[in-house]
Amino acid sequence: MKRLVLSGIILCVALSGRCQYNREVTIEPILKTDTTSIGQKIVYPVYADDEVTIMKVTIPPGKSTGWHKHEFPVFAYILKGSLTVEIENGKPLQFVENSSFAEVINVNHNGTNKGIDDVVLIAFYMGEKGRNLSIHKEDGTKK
Repeated sequence: MKRLVLSGIILCVALSGRCQYNREVTIEPILKTDTTSIGQKIVYPVYADDEVTIMKVTIPPGKSTGWHKHEFPVFAYILKGSLTVEIENGKPLQFVENSSFAEVINVNHNGTNKGIDDVVLIAFYMGEKGRNLSIHKEDGTKK
């Protein structure tokens, strides 16, 4: 009996979690990584009061986020458009519609919409209650 139960568990894992949902539900991997977009190892800080914030960000054509950095892991999914991310002392990265990425940690960067339509992305901030989502380089403000 134990062998049968163990075989069932292994089969569920092998089917990538499909045992958790109806057969009609599609499960599509979006991002699985242990490094940021520039190869930094992702390390979750230890906070007293963890909090996840999910934001929808819209960047109009020709506009940018401004130079900023994050003190904790941030993940993004591009819903619409193409985003160019400049990295301080590095080459620019390009992220297109329906792609995802792990943002750099404690490195200044600037996201720019060089296209003719809005860039729309969903960002997942893995921070702490009361902690700012980003620190802007120009004036040191925290947002």
